[in-house]
Amino acid sequence: MAISAADVIPLSQARATLSELADQVRAGAEKIITKNGESYVALIDAGRLDYYHQLERERIHLLLIADASQGLADVAAGKVKDARATLAAMQRRRATHRGGKAVD
Repeated sequence: MAISAADVIPLSQARATLSELADQVRAGAEKIITKNGESYVALIDAGRLDYYHQLERERIHLLLIADASQGLADVAAGKVKDARATLAAMQRRRATHRGGKAVD
């Protein structure tokens, strides 16, 4: 849904007409409320907000699946290191950079 100039409301006007704005939003409109001439908040239907949150969760799940797939591909290609040996090497490097001694 495109936002028109009529959907951009100054905060002072939104305070005075909140009930009317809420009815318009329930009917499907989305409103941008401005403060000092800048976008401040959006007024949207609660059901639509739930839908947007669901889409974001789905996007996060797809990113996690893509990361897991890449990890499995790396394992299959032999692009892996031993975790304990890598952590020990990192600890030794940190100790050396701090001028300290590595502790096992």
